[in-house]
Amino acid sequence: MDGPIETAQENYIPLSDEEVNAFFADLDGDGDGKTQDHDDAEAEHRLPWRRRLRAYWAVHGPTILFMAVVVALQLAIGLWQLIAYLRNPLARAALGWGVVLAKTSAGVLYPTLFFMLLSMSRHLATFIRGRSYYLSRFINWDLSQAFHIYMSVAGLFFASLHAIGHLTGSFLYGSRPAQQDDVARVLGPEAVPRPYGRYARSLPGWTGIASLAMFWVISLLSMPVVRKWKYEIFQLGHLLMFPMIALLCAHGTEALLQVPMLGYWLVFPALLVILERSWRLVRGFLSVPARAKVLDDDTLLITCKHPKGRDWRYSAGQYVLLQVPKVSFFQWHPFTISSCRGDILQVHIKFDGDWTNSLRDKLPEDRDFRIGIDGPFGAPAQRFYDYDYSIIVGGGIGITPFSAIITDLEESYTERRDPWEERRRSRSLSRPGSRSQSRPNSTTYPASDEQLQIDDKADMTASRSQQPERRVDLHWTVRERNNLLWFSDLLNRAVDGAGPLARHGNLDLNINTHITAKRKNISTHIFRYLLDSYRTPTAPYSALTGLKQPSHFGRPDFDAILDQHYNDLVNAGIKEKKVGVFVSAASIK
Repeated sequence: MDGPIETAQENYIPLSDEEVNAFFADLDGDGDGKTQDHDDAEAEHRLPWRRRLRAYWAVHGPTILFMAVVVALQLAIGLWQLIAYLRNPLARAALGWGVVLAKTSAGVLYPTLFFMLLSMSRHLATFIRGRSYYLSRFINWDLSQAFHIYMSVAGLFFASLHAIGHLTGSFLYGSRPAQQDDVARVLGPEAVPRPYGRYARSLPGWTGIASLAMFWVISLLSMPVVRKWKYEIFQLGHLLMFPMIALLCAHGTEALLQVPMLGYWLVFPALLVILERSWRLVRGFLSVPARAKVLDDDTLLITCKHPKGRDWRYSAGQYVLLQVPKVSFFQWHPFTISSCRGDILQVHIKFDGDWTNSLRDKLPEDRDFRIGIDGPFGAPAQRFYDYDYSIIVGGGIGITPFSAIITDLEESYTERRDPWEERRRSRSLSRPGSRSQSRPNSTTYPASDEQLQIDDKADMTASRSQQPERRVDLHWTVRERNNLLWFSDLLNRAVDGAGPLARHGNLDLNINTHITAKRKNISTHIFRYLLDSYRTPTAPYSALTGLKQPSHFGRPDFDAILDQHYNDLVNAGIKEKKVGVFVSAASIK
């Protein structure tokens, strides 16, 4: 009897009271998401209205101000044109009510088309992100796609009104025999007689009709149903914008009623877009070698090497546009850079659509193929080094910008650099930071893990009371445990270096993984929790996830997480501190 009992005791997994409480807390977190959303809404509703208003304004205030400026500009120029033609009796006598409607709509169109084209410029957004925080905060390039849609809808509406004003108003009214003398006084004696067809065949007439038709075709091909059905048709349809821009610039050059203005509004944004698209076309022919590896049923890893062996120029958190000629020459899709070391660049792609699923079917695994890369471009995550204290939340494949940041941190430690100081230095010099542009001789970080351990033993007592200068809390939520294998090696290396660095007062890095798949069977939940918790000195990895740090099961309680983060700062004597909160997740369709 003694033998079996002793064997059972040897295989017994002891759990402390804290681990038992953590287990039941995780079990509670595996509940109904709708209930938690309802509780969150109730908690927000109980906050004082001033605090809610202040929080709302802190997040959305700059965007509201920017939209107010845009709308004010539209109204101002539209009203200016309206008043100008209401006070022009000769034009109204010759062309009737239609000229007032057409010119008022044209006034609104000037800034609308300007902002519509400007919002398409990715390079301009990247340039401003690196130069001015306040300007990029005011414009909020993160919403550029939605803003582009708003401006396109407004532009299509007022362009149609402009056409209605002319085609059913001024052209009809000005072609009547009784108005020919008035038309001669406005347009000149050589302009009469002027029937309806002559209006339509004139340079302003046919260029306006053709450009409006192209505008409608582009808009219809941009509908969600078309984009889901055939994304390539959507992108090919947008090529019509180039002849449309040319026609719009020529539309008012005859200066029949006033000096031409539309061309001046369009020249700068149109030039930016044309140069960007031309460069992208060139990049499509200057393809680079790459390899693909299917990680699981939902994820593909593409690794490419710089063709000239140079280091890729990028800032952690940025993204690139990817073209795979084997799938489609005309389609470019944005993907966040998940890792970049020297001349090796990696992106993780989730199979979620026709194009991404075609990658799995058409790309050869473990064999070279060619891809086109345009970028990198600015993204919110590249502002990570602007904050000494950050909370990072990644959902599924949305962890990729933050994996690039962790890789960047790891490389900074090994090269004994301080990326936060580099960021501040680059901002003070008004130029964007780049991983490959600078290699300062900073000695903030020890040279190696061995040196960290030696120094740690030497001054353990003195460093315990030292508060880390920076803190990063990473929360990664995944559906299944297998998803954690995407970056398991990177996370384990980060965990190895986090302890010594924190004790030296450099960085407090906390990595938390959350497995959210719901398990109705309580025994399954208990088993996976125990399997994840079990560690030995010789095998410090979880048998469930392959990670060194334990995972949480169920949806994370971000109210409690944020409250705990706040309390930790207060207990450390930090009363006022800006904390950067970065959230990235795969889009939900």
